[in-house]
Amino acid sequence: MSRRSPWMDQDLDDLRDLARTFFEKEVKPNIDTYIADKHVDRDLWRKAGELGLLCLSIPEAYGGGGGTFAHEAVLIEEQARVGDTSFGASLHSGIVAHYLLAYGTEEQKNEWLPKLASGEVVSAIAMTEPGTGSDLQGIRTKAIKDGDDYVVNGAKTFITNGLLADMVLVAVKTNPEEAAAGISLVIVPTDTDGFRRGRVLDKIGMKGQDTCELFFDDVRVPASNLLGDKEGDGFVQLMMQLPQERLIVAVGSVAAMEFCFEETLRYVNERTAFGRPVFGFQNTKFEMAEIATEARVARSFIDECVELHVKGELDIPTAAMAKYWSSERAGLVVDKCVQLFGGYGFMEEYPIARAFTDLRVQRIYAGTTEIMKEIISRSLPVPTR
Repeated sequence: MSRRSPWMDQDLDDLRDLARTFFEKEVKPNIDTYIADKHVDRDLWRKAGELGLLCLSIPEAYGGGGGTFAHEAVLIEEQARVGDTSFGASLHSGIVAHYLLAYGTEEQKNEWLPKLASGEVVSAIAMTEPGTGSDLQGIRTKAIKDGDDYVVNGAKTFITNGLLADMVLVAVKTNPEEAAAGISLVIVPTDTDGFRRGRVLDKIGMKGQDTCELFFDDVRVPASNLLGDKEGDGFVQLMMQLPQERLIVAVGSVAAMEFCFEETLRYVNERTAFGRPVFGFQNTKFEMAEIATEARVARSFIDECVELHVKGELDIPTAAMAKYWSSERAGLVVDKCVQLFGGYGFMEEYPIARAFTDLRVQRIYAGTTEIMKEIISRSLPVPTR
């Protein structure tokens, strides 16, 4: 299945070698510990920062790697290659850092981005609330102006990196009477009075990923912590950044498909039944042929999307297609792989079993499959006759 993507170059090859060594040495041996603890070690963030593996696509002037989305994609792929879903680096580097880069003031960028790149600060973004799900316009968390401050009140849930986060970008209503036009993003340091964390959530998959509830009780932050030029810009900011978030999910889904294929191909060649390898049966060969084809087709599409995004040409409907298609196909692929593993595919100590539950959420977060289809449908041309 190893095929060099057309967007790769020598610099990215060198990065892949570094990232592969990091994940093989620092992450893979500790996956079971992360699952037991429900989060990675804080030291892992610092190690990644020391190696220059955080904020790869952030300019060097702000402490980043000065690369492109392709650099982030390499890191996502190498993480998937060891079967890990615990380390929340793709959200930290590929999402939160880019909100700051795109909309932050020079003061905000200089304050936070170098710390994100070094691993000194772990970041999160808090959009989802207990009663809203995909309906961002319906959020109830408020940030009301009081003199030179905002006072934030509300609750968020399903927040990746929430337990370890030092800084959270919070989607709030600065004008509760408005829907989309009332949404803003506010930077909240987690050492601020009134901020508290709830429980680390029990999930059926991605059990080692730090996913937490957050609560804001009269949290007072300076008005200068508003992200953007004015109140009410938040919804547009979210819509503009979501395509990259969806491409991150797509890249991870395809890399996971390739991981599942390789794990399963190894297993069916090693496992014997009725005196011969399981791969010797026609059904196994046909299933593996289907899996290989699914992964190859998905890889070709996502490679195209990565190239488009690096050139600044990936549009919102195509990003939705990438997220919808790759996450749905990944679910089909891992289901076939579990079947080929038989009873062992149902055992948690097998990476394929973890992948089965880990991949299910790919169809939910960053916009559900149903939302993706709605976005795609809006872009379809109206027949002229």
